[in-house]
Amino acid sequence: MAGWFLGIDIGTGGVRACAIDARGDVQGMTSTVLPAPRQDGDAVDQDPELWWQAAVTAILKLGEMIDLAHVERIAVDGTSGTLLLIDGAGQPRSRGIMYNDARAAEESARIADVAPAESGAHGRSSALAKLLHLLHKRDTSDACHAVHQADWIAGRLAACHGISDENNALKLGYDPVTRSWPSWLDRLGVPREFLPKVLVPGTPFAEIDPNVARTLGLPRSTLIAGGTTDGVAAFIATRADQPGDAVTSLGTTLVVKLLAARPIFAADQGVYSHRLGERWLAGGASNTGGAALLVHFTAEEMERLTPQLRPEQPTGLDYYPLPRAGERFPIADPQLAARVSPRPAEDERFFQGLLEGIASVEALAYQRLARLGAPPLRRVISIGGGARNEAWTLIRHRTLGVPVTVVGQTEASYGAALLALHGGPP
Repeated sequence: MAGWFLGIDIGTGGVRACAIDARGDVQGMTSTVLPAPRQDGDAVDQDPELWWQAAVTAILKLGEMIDLAHVERIAVDGTSGTLLLIDGAGQPRSRGIMYNDARAAEESARIADVAPAESGAHGRSSALAKLLHLLHKRDTSDACHAVHQADWIAGRLAACHGISDENNALKLGYDPVTRSWPSWLDRLGVPREFLPKVLVPGTPFAEIDPNVARTLGLPRSTLIAGGTTDGVAAFIATRADQPGDAVTSLGTTLVVKLLAARPIFAADQGVYSHRLGERWLAGGASNTGGAALLVHFTAEEMERLTPQLRPEQPTGLDYYPLPRAGERFPIADPQLAARVSPRPAEDERFFQGLLEGIASVEALAYQRLARLGAPPLRRVISIGGGARNEAWTLIRHRTLGVPVTVVGQTEASYGAALLALHGGPP
């Protein structure tokens, strides 16, 4: 019988698991809810054991759809920048410091003094800033590895720890161009032994732990592979594979990613690149998006207004919607104010103007990437909640000037499963 390939996605609100066959066809998909992380001001963290329990539950649920005894490989993705300390046996020695934790302001300033501008380790929410914070604030004598969320789940499946991948390691300071940990980390006092061994995403590194295999009903020959971040996994899920192929995530914020032949780094403009084998995924994130729309309309109101939109008739309104002052990309300005006036009397016209404004920001984002050396935009694949709005898709097609499509699979767990199937970036 043909084998299965599993992808596990550790998200903010839950864990999703996907099983595919050797052709890449989905054979089963499940999810398990996670409780919200603990938040105290800028601090956002979670008990890592919750991730493990949810991952186990999601895999066992898959066992109701497929025969887990035929699983060949498993890959895990997780939220980018989420970090914890573990001991040699893989036991957590800190809480999981979440991707959006912003307490490490002091440490971020130290990084800014020594890290090159193109490093992905800049910012108070970077994994490196979190590691420096943990090293400074707590006794680390019982810890020996700094690992990311996906690393820890994969390590626990294999009972093999201190392994990461080129995508998760980016925000810890890893240099994806030279494929090495840079020397400037020594100036920050980062213990080299804490830094994980870095693999190409999808590379198998160990067989599953026999005890875990027995508990989950998996074969002892199951291989555990290096993972990736949730954002990269979602890109892989779309099967975009040509330079100029782009994926726009229309969620709370607007995130753009473009496949390129060479890396593009412009930290001052919020642009960075993940390595995908010998190709690169360049992109950035704007503060516009769903959160900016919710300032003016509820989800129910937007649903009611959508049939009244006239995407073939531009409003002529020139908006730059933001939920609050401040923008990251394509305009790097922490004081940038939203531009949402004049407001027409008709709600449907105002709503269409906001959607056109977000489409214009999206177009500007891809233009910025092109100026920095990205290939010409070839097509855009839409993911996220906003991708379901057909009128908005027509508006974006007109604004971007390239085909804008929606694909069947956009789940990060599916992208992780494809990594497991191919043993590396597809």
